[in-house]
Amino acid sequence: MTHDPFSRRRLITAAGAVGAAAALTPQPATAAAVSSGPVRRRSAALIVHNARVLTGGRGVRVREAIAVGRDGKVLATGRSQDMRRFAGRDTEVVDARRGTVMSGIVDGHAHPVAAGAATLNPSLGYPELTIERLQELLRGFLADPGYGSEPDGWLVVADWDPVGLLPAGTVPHHRFLDALATRRPIVIIASDGHNSWVNRRALELAGITATTPDPPGGQIERDADGMPTGLLKEEAQGLVHELLPDHPVSAVVEATARALSQAAAQGITAFLDASADEWHLGVYAELARTGRLPQRAAAALRLDAHEIRDPYEGLSWLQATRRHYQEVDGLHLRTAKVFVDGVMEYPAHTAALIDPYLDGHGNPTRHRGQLHLEPADFARLAALLDQNGWQIHAHAIGDRAVRTALDGYETAQRAHGRRGNRHTITHLQLVHPTDLQRFAHLGVIASMQLQWAMRDTWTMDALLPYIGPERHRRLYPARSLERHGTPLAGGSDWPVDPLHTWNQIRTAIDRQGADSDGPLHPEHQAISRTSALRMHTTGAARQLRMDHITGTLTPGRAADLVLLDRDITRVPVPEISGTQVRLTLVNGIAVHDADTAAGRAVRAQTERPAAGASRRPAHANRHQSCEGHA
Repeated sequence: MTHDPFSRRRLITAAGAVGAAAALTPQPATAAAVSSGPVRRRSAALIVHNARVLTGGRGVRVREAIAVGRDGKVLATGRSQDMRRFAGRDTEVVDARRGTVMSGIVDGHAHPVAAGAATLNPSLGYPELTIERLQELLRGFLADPGYGSEPDGWLVVADWDPVGLLPAGTVPHHRFLDALATRRPIVIIASDGHNSWVNRRALELAGITATTPDPPGGQIERDADGMPTGLLKEEAQGLVHELLPDHPVSAVVEATARALSQAAAQGITAFLDASADEWHLGVYAELARTGRLPQRAAAALRLDAHEIRDPYEGLSWLQATRRHYQEVDGLHLRTAKVFVDGVMEYPAHTAALIDPYLDGHGNPTRHRGQLHLEPADFARLAALLDQNGWQIHAHAIGDRAVRTALDGYETAQRAHGRRGNRHTITHLQLVHPTDLQRFAHLGVIASMQLQWAMRDTWTMDALLPYIGPERHRRLYPARSLERHGTPLAGGSDWPVDPLHTWNQIRTAIDRQGADSDGPLHPEHQAISRTSALRMHTTGAARQLRMDHITGTLTPGRAADLVLLDRDITRVPVPEISGTQVRLTLVNGIAVHDADTAAGRAVRAQTERPAAGASRRPAHANRHQSCEGHA
């Protein structure tokens, strides 16, 4: 009887993600490894067959099987029958059942530590709320001893939708919070991260009165008599946030470990923490030390306003921080984060626009939002960091902010030539048409979160009346950028939204996604299925400067891959949203296996809705993590 090595399924999952971090240091590929096939027969550690293997290589046809070497690299791809020659006595074999095998998802803009820390605070769960329902939820949080106690324990609540107070037009005011039977200070962190709503007790503790000046880059909302209403915008939030107690680091480490397991269950094999400081890096260092950093991790080190004005001080901090954490396995530090503006949606209107916002009735105002920096300061910073090999990851939402970032990158290029640092602009909600061609010319990567590109409260109620139909048609201009040769990269901005990786990819294609109110201008800005998959794999790997290691499944590249429960290239586009990940490998190590008890538990935890959550997860919490942690 002929022995069939493909008749068994004996995959061994490394205990959760333990040991994965130590395997992430890349080894240089040999000439044989990167050839079209092996020079001599080598036994594979794993073979996945009966699959639709997307290698990610341009012009490469879909393959049937993939062999993973014992060094954690892709050994070969091809027909199932051809992979038999790599099957040894102890080769693990998986039947893909015609599901897709592809490169793991590279998340080019996320905040995993903030995602973990957010689970330690009570959450409103992203819904639209009446004042009565909001007060009911807050009473429940106040009654829970796990969330502090009378009279002085802060109640910090996340995931308030600032455009979702019902009925429409309801304006936040501290009196709604003061009506609760408590003496405790309350702060509700807005879902966009650019607004906080506090009660009178919190205002008193922060010393905010009618005479308190607005801090630079922030606004204390006031009533007709000049009294603070309890709504704090942008940097004004810091007047209260600096008083909030920190969670114990050990608790944040455990919560982040859980969050990264959930990310692995959705197929994420590498990510950029898009706004990090030493606090975040300490969490990653502890995760790596204890073998619980399953993905390849990069971090963008956030520069503050002073460091932007004094670029040499900023560079000194970046270099010192990198030296301090350079021994952390699996953590890459070569990117600086800069905020150029805020957010566009009502009520913040802090994104910087070229033309003014409208008043909600079609009439132009005098308000164009605000830049968080001086353009000349950013240009000096860009030139210095570029000269010293640092990549810049610039938050820019409005078209004036995007132009400011491009101008800074152009200054750097004029000073030093194109140095290959792959500077990035992230979010890109609105780009002026005359700036589209500049991205490719300057080699700038567009890091986009296209799960926002749908019709919902955020794009229709909080944007359309304030920017008008012409600008509205140009929101999230993925196709326009792609047509002008701009390299696209995908990111989630998690926990700015709940992490739904495959709906994110689907929405890039149909501009509708799951549970939306309809498509958002797909005739203008939708991209192809191939482009959507590429921007979340190869494109983001290139952004993270990891494309020599990961992002494609070609011989010699790391075996960072996912096995899906369906053929993602052929199912109807709406069915992409429901994609389930059967298996996730990083460097050939299984960091998620849906067939194990641990894998099933992580999936159940990922799918469990938050208390108070609505059926439809509106794009709440937008940019909260970009602004820091609570």
